[in-house]
Amino acid sequence: MALPKFLRDFLIYLTTITGKSPRTRKEYEYELVLFMRFLKAIEHDIQLDLIHTIDISDVTIEMMKEVSLEDLYLFMEYCEVQRGNSSAARARKVATLKTFFKYLKGKRRLIDENPAEQLETPKIGKRSPVYLNYNEAKDFIEAVHAQSYSARDECMMVFFLNLGLRVSELCSLNLDSIHDRKLTVIGKGNKERHVYLNDACMKALEKYLLERNTYKGDGKEPLFVSQKGTRFARQSIARIVKVINANSDSPKDRLTPHKLRHTSATMMYKAGADIRSLQHILGHSSVATTQIYTHIEDEQIQEVLKNNPFNNL
Repeated sequence: MALPKFLRDFLIYLTTITGKSPRTRKEYEYELVLFMRFLKAIEHDIQLDLIHTIDISDVTIEMMKEVSLEDLYLFMEYCEVQRGNSSAARARKVATLKTFFKYLKGKRRLIDENPAEQLETPKIGKRSPVYLNYNEAKDFIEAVHAQSYSARDECMMVFFLNLGLRVSELCSLNLDSIHDRKLTVIGKGNKERHVYLNDACMKALEKYLLERNTYKGDGKEPLFVSQKGTRFARQSIARIVKVINANSDSPKDRLTPHKLRHTSATMMYKAGADIRSLQHILGHSSVATTQIYTHIEDEQIQEVLKNNPFNNL
């Protein structure tokens, strides 16, 4: 699909200057292509159920100059009503539009006014992260042994639960990421951090390396190698988690690698990890992101209130 030059330039700016990952760049591209298709649909009275057939290669910067705040509101209404986007999905679209128009006006000076400057972000209700409790996590790890490549899969799951890795970080680990008991992790924005490999990680790693498949690709040797001798993709890891969960004695509804990360973070916090240490381990740029793991379960809150001395008055 051909993109307007100013959009291609923006996407290049995201990766080369701001350090966004290829995956994040693809998400920005998807949102902005949808927005430009929407603008053309409205201008040329094209049915919105045909929006994905619309060519945007002829969209000009003059068209961007004509975009108003009302156009942005109309687009957000379309995303909510006709596409069924949640408030979180719409908030991501707002962030994309704000970044894009700020670039056009501030970095490139291609437009005189920024229509997204006053665009509000939809309010997102706070949600506690979903995670496994200790017994569920134990059942999950025990279910790994039903896998064909159990040593490899066990090592990956132990890394998730002990180190709180993102699935993209696990996929990008290389053999030379390990230095004695330290693991070098490349996180979001290519930020590097070092985490300690505890006894469980070392035991699982040593067991896995004895039967690790030969890598058949090019470039650096990945730590985790698939049955075909390739580096794992995120989707493949997600499928492995799904199968292990299905074989567990206490399967969790819609368990994902990210929920294993939630589990790790929550358990570390419950075990006494301070918020700054947790921030470093998880690779969060802001401590505010880490604070979602400091929630206290309803049962614990009820117990505290029951034990309040004034409860006996």
